[in-house]
Amino acid sequence: MATAKLSEQQIAEELRNLKGWSVLSGNLHRVFEFKDFTHAFGFMTQVALAAEKMDHHPDWSNSWNKVTVDLSTHSAGGLTKNDFDLAGKIQQIHGG
Repeated sequence: MATAKLSEQQIAEELRNLKGWSVLSGNLHRVFEFKDFTHAFGFMTQVALAAEKMDHHPDWSNSWNKVTVDLSTHSAGGLTKNDFDLAGKIQQIHGG
């Protein structure tokens, strides 16, 4: 997997492909909202399996029906293609 830190221009280009994502405090950030806790936790389970397969893991939290996701490649000191690839997969799991 690519681990080179992306430039601001590359980040802006990648963001165009991701609905609802933004850069917040240097992380790729999004909050997902679900019908209830069960749906939120099911989503987290699916994302956990995909993240493990990609060997790239989110910083995230859950509060009842909301899942907050922050992505960054700590070893690169910022955002890399890996973060955008995982965000795309998360978006796909979410269904949009």
